Order: sequence, then structure tokens, then C-alpha cells
Amino acid sequence: MDILNKVKNDRETEKQLGWEGTFAEYLELVKENPTIAQTAHSRVYNMIKSAGVTEKDNNKMYEFFGSAIFGLESAIQSLVEEYFHPAARRLDVRKRILLLMGPVSGGKSTIVSLLKRGLEQYSRTDEGAVYAIKGCPMHEDPLHLIPQHLREDFYHECGIRIEGSLSPLNTMRLEKEYGGRVEDVKIQRIFFSEDKRVGIGTFSPSDPKSQDIADLTGSIDFSTIAEFGSESDPRAYRFDGELNKANRGMMEFQEILKSDEKFLWHLLSLTQEGNFKAGRFALISADEMIIAHTNESEYKSFIANKKNEALHSRMIVMPIPYNLKVSEEERIYKKMIQESDIADVHVAPHALRAAAIFSILTRLKESKKQGIDVVKKMRLYDGESVEGYNQIDMEDLLNEYTDEGMAGIDPRYVINRISSTIIRKEIPSINALDVLRSLKEGLHQHPSISKDDLETYLNYISIARKEYDEIAKKEVQKAFVYSYEESAKTLMDNYLDNVEAYCNQNKLRDPLTGEEMNPDEKLMRSIEEQIGISENAKKGFREEILIRLSAYARKGKRFDYQSHERLREAIQKKLFADLKDVVKITTSSKTPNESQLKKINEVIARLIDEHGYNSVSANELLRYVGSLLNR
Repeated sequence: MDILNKVKNDRETEKQLGWEGTFAEYLELVKENPTIAQTAHSRVYNMIKSAGVTEKDNNKMYEFFGSAIFGLESAIQSLVEEYFHPAARRLDVRKRILLLMGPVSGGKSTIVSLLKRGLEQYSRTDEGAVYAIKGCPMHEDPLHLIPQHLREDFYHECGIRIEGSLSPLNTMRLEKEYGGRVEDVKIQRIFFSEDKRVGIGTFSPSDPKSQDIADLTGSIDFSTIAEFGSESDPRAYRFDGELNKANRGMMEFQEILKSDEKFLWHLLSLTQEGNFKAGRFALISADEMIIAHTNESEYKSFIANKKNEALHSRMIVMPIPYNLKVSEEERIYKKMIQESDIADVHVAPHALRAAAIFSILTRLKESKKQGIDVVKKMRLYDGESVEGYNQIDMEDLLNEYTDEGMAGIDPRYVINRISSTIIRKEIPSINALDVLRSLKEGLHQHPSISKDDLETYLNYISIARKEYDEIAKKEVQKAFVYSYEESAKTLMDNYLDNVEAYCNQNKLRDPLTGEEMNPDEKLMRSIEEQIGISENAKKGFREEILIRLSAYARKGKRFDYQSHERLREAIQKKLFADLKDVVKITTSSKTPNESQLKKINEVIARLIDEHGYNSVSANELLRYVGSLLNR
């Protein structure tokens, strides 16, 4: 099988990447490439940066998170620039626990998982290579072998700062195995692996009465005490706690605020001083990033307890809200469906968008700005143009609330309801109405929705339905327009000829008779009225179009109906308005004649070929739009 060959090649690649040598040889590598000696925080930051950074709408987009985190560009930017970057530069934030705080199914665990998988891959690259003292259960930094009093000299020679002390076990090994000759100590390249417990640790709280602190810091191996003679002999200690194994990489503390206090106090010394206490030894140095996550209610309870002040002061809290963009929410649902067993089910176009509209509405807060309701706010957040509002209004909306997106319907609920719809309907196709109906039915059984919220959410279902109605009508009307682009181009060219004559106070020549005639005011107004251009505003709008036309001509660019957003909208609405009666008659006829049947079949074919429907969902869409137009 091909997969076995890939496994074999992967094994061979890891062997080729492997390296083993003495400490003296390792120092030569460090002199050639000082990034080998980078700290855990620096490694994480460089890993994120190496995946690529782009700028969009004054936000930095970190490609490392782009494949799995959608709509949280601002939160991710804050995370990277306010924690990872300064921590990588050895600023004080690296001495803090990174606490991701947000609602359920908001992306906290996904962020942590991406960092873990990323570190595993990054440690297999030249830039992310990690080296450790061979045989050390904590894969200790080889530079700890340099005595404290010589580290200043090493810094002046190589420009690398060394933090931390040699562990008790390696101190003993240095004397007993190498006779104190640090240059002979064996060093090897290691590869991070959560499964093999190398450089990545995970701690999950359980029953405080049964959970042992040894899960974090390791424990005495009583079977070896007779051999080594003392509990304080480091060879009689298992350095296998999560803090030991996460050294040089990262440690995930799941649901940190549910942990017993005795586990949390160990983090105080680790974060502030870079060491922790284990067994009957001096403090053990560890270089690792501590990342934890919790929800908002638990966090509020935690900070309300005065006993937690010391730990709270050692945390950097990063809010991870829900996504607030409809288009990005769609991507979340598509990803979740692709990763499930329902990936082969046909989901009609716009079904997920209808669900996304509902979800986003539940997460938004009413704006204090006059004239902006939640629907307009939703559209602005998604990058749509809303007449009368601009980018400044958008920024004001974003700054209105600091906790927007911290509550509402979560993506898991939506996917659960979609799954329920598929199972109940028992056909390999679902549409927007199926999804909205299932979302509505599920609200009554949702355990965390109050009566007030239920009424609001049912209203949002109705809004999502109205939004979908408009989308469905446009979809069918567009499919009914044969050679849609050509029809739009013809109408636009006719409009532009008349606008140019109107603005220049010229006459037009009839292409058939050759007679001169005045610009067609009726035609121009029939298009302009589609987007609410008043009689008083028509002159300004036409002059704006002419200026844009001239600008394109000067640059040698072709002006088409996509070149002016509002004109494009007006052209589309005009075409659709002219076609509405044809659509209504054809879709609602119970016994269509031959001509109507041919038209229906053409539309269905176009919906399937060009719009992503299958035969079932295309027929359902036509019947639904027919009923809408006949109301």
C-alpha cells in the first residue's frame, strides 16, 4: 500500500534529520546558527511567523492559524503581538501564564492544538531544530552545562544568554559518567511529540482527592531506593510529570481554573522564576510556555476569590470571542462538515449561510448608534457596503463593546442540528429551510437559553429566513436570465450612452433610423430608482459615473458593469424586476406548457452546472421561489 511507503519514507527522513555529537561539537553548531539556542517562547513565535504574514484591512493575517481559525483575525493579532512576540524577546510577559478565555466552541482548544501540531512539525525543520542532553528525561538545554560563573563570558563570545541551572540528574551524570568534562557530554537532536511526551505536555484536572501532584512534577521510584540508598538521589526519581516532559516546548493546562489550588501554586514559581520544586531536590529549571483555557463564568469566579490574586497577577488573559462574520461562519460549518461522517451529504447553496446569519445575530449586541440595527451591523461586519455608512462607522461599532461575541449560539449547536436534519430527512440533500427549521426546533430544548433569549432567537430565525428569501429569489432570477452577463452588459452600455449624452448636453443618434433624439430619461430613471437615487440626486450620480468612466479610459482600462458597485446593483435589480413576472408564471404553473417546461429544465440545468445545486435542491428552490413570488 502507498501509505506504508509513506510511513517508511517518514521514518527514513527522521533518521536523516537526527544528529548526535559531543557538547563541543554542539557549540560549533550554535556558533554557526545561534537560533538553535532560542527559548521556548521564541520558538513558538518564529514558528508562527515562518508560516507567513499578510495585511488585510489594517489587520495582520497570520497564515499559521488561517486553515483552522476563521473570523478571529483581531484576536489572533492581539495574541501574537501582545504575548508571543514580546515573550520571544524575553520581555516580562513570558513569565506569565497565557490564559485563553472565551465561550464554548469558540476556538480556544483549536488554537492550542494548532500550536502543538505546529511545534511537532517545526522541530523537524532546520529553523526549529531542538537539541538536548542525551538520556535526559527532561531533554534539558545543553547550554546548562556551562558553569554559572562562565556564562557572562559565553554571552560576550556568542551573544547568547543562558538561563536556568543544570538539573540534579544531569549534575550527577556529569560527575559520574563524564568525570566533569562538559565537552564530552553527549548531545542529540530531539523531535517534539505530544504522543511520545517530548516537549509537549498536557494536564487535565480530575478529582482533587485522587489526583496526585506527581502528575505535574514526577515522583519517587521506590523500587530503586534500595539500589541508590536515598530518596534524594536523582536516579531514584522519575522525572516524568507533565512539567518535566513539556520542558523546551509548551504545556497545556486544560480547564485550569477547575484545578485544585495545590496544582496551581506550582505554576507561580515556574512562570516567574523559570523553575519548580520536585522531590528532595533544589529547584528544577524549566523553559516552557504555559497555555491554559477557560470560559468567562469560571474566570469571573476565579478573580472574585481574593486567594487567587497572586496567580491572577501572573496571567495574561486573552479573550477569544466567537466569530462575528457571516462568511467566516460559513467556512467554520463547511470545515466541521468535511471532518464528519456527513461530508457526502449534499448541502444546498446558502443553507449554511442561512444558519450563519442566525448564529451571528445571536452574538451581536444592539448598537448605540442611531439607524444601525443588528442586520445592518451584521452586514457591515461581513464587509458588505451599507448605504450611508463607511469604514469610520465600522470602527466605531467595533469599539462600542469590549465583550461582543462572548455569548450567543455556538457552532457545535448548529452542526448538531444539521446532523439531526440529515438523519431525520433520510435523503442525501438538505436546504436552508430544513436547517432553519431544525435550528428553531432545537432552541426549545437548549439548556442554557432563557425565556427572554428564546423569544429574541426565534425572531432572529425569522430574520434569517427573510434574508434567505431574498437570496433565493435572486438565485432563481439570475438563473432565468439567459446569457446574464451579456444582458447586463447591453443594458449598462445603453445606460452609459444616455448618461454621457445627458452630462455633455448632447443628443443620441437612433441606430436604425439615424435620427437625433434626446437622452432616454425614462430608461435612466428606471435603473437609478432600483437603488433609491432620488430625482434631486440623479445629476450627481450620473456625473459620478461619467468621472469614473473617464478615469478608466485614461488608464486604458475597460469599464464594465462590475466597475461600479452601485451601478452593478442597479443593473441587476432592473433585470430581475423585468423578469419577475416570467419567473412567477413559470415556477407556479401546475401544468406547464412545453415552452414553460423547457424554460424550467434550462433553469434547473443552470442551477446545477453553475450554482452548485443538485436536481433535488434545484427543484425545491424553484418551488419555494414560485410560492414567494405568488404571495
